[in-house]
Amino acid sequence: MSDQPPPQSSRLAVLIPFGIVTLIWGSTWIVIRGQLDTVPLGWSVSYRFLVGGLTMLAYATIRGERVSLDARGWRFVAALALTQFCLNFNFVYRAETYITSGLVAVVFALLLVPNAVLGRIFLGQRLGAQLILGCTVAMAGIALLFLHEARSDPHGPRAALTGIGVTLLGVLSASSANVLQGTETARRYAMAPTLAVAMLIGSAMDAVIAWTLSGPPVIDTSPAYLFGLAYLGIFASALAFTLYFGVLRIIGPAKAAYSSVIVPVIAMLLSTIFEGYHWSVLAGAGAVLTGIGLVIALRARRPAR
Repeated sequence: MSDQPPPQSSRLAVLIPFGIVTLIWGSTWIVIRGQLDTVPLGWSVSYRFLVGGLTMLAYATIRGERVSLDARGWRFVAALALTQFCLNFNFVYRAETYITSGLVAVVFALLLVPNAVLGRIFLGQRLGAQLILGCTVAMAGIALLFLHEARSDPHGPRAALTGIGVTLLGVLSASSANVLQGTETARRYAMAPTLAVAMLIGSAMDAVIAWTLSGPPVIDTSPAYLFGLAYLGIFASALAFTLYFGVLRIIGPAKAAYSSVIVPVIAMLLSTIFEGYHWSVLAGAGAVLTGIGLVIALRARRPAR
């Protein structure tokens, strides 16, 4: 019997927040779709992170944590704001105007690939054989999900290709932010106030883009829109990113990105309930393979640098 301790990714301190983040983000794709009907997407993104940033600021204040950033910290926060809370979500929201939310979620699951590669390049994190095997199995599952979604997408091949391309730009932006959170620089600053400032700066960047592309602010005061905005800002942004980045700092960006692998399955399950999503043999097989790959990868021990 091995005397080695279990991998950190199999501990409850990681599995519980990992599960919460996955469940929350698995539900956001449907909510995002409802944010695009009456309000220009740029303004919806800006409002989301304004709500998220103010929530995080209130949380930091309750905890007695203040914003304390030196020049290096402000550069880090600005880079995080640009990559995670501006470019990433502007690309994701725009992608949903071309393709279904399910297909966006499936393509975004590819986040684990650049996370693993960039983590190796910039953080010196090796990829063990078990992690590679888990990625391979999960990617096979994603391929089947992708094939099913591409076949059933009603917008046509050109729109599908455009939407996929825009989603991939969002994936690269998110991966850059993930690697930033895995650096020693990120650990120098308290999580809550740092995320609060990053979200608020990101919201301001989003507002500039929105005003440039769509004109002055537009708001929808319907209960459905405001409820969706509150959910995306408080739960899917303030809570989920705090938990996700905390997990990322423990297990690294490659394993943390597995939340994006299981999210499409959850998104499709919710779509089955609320949108009448119809499962096929391809989709079912893809979901099973994705789950198996997740288990294999999360049980892999993190190799030494």
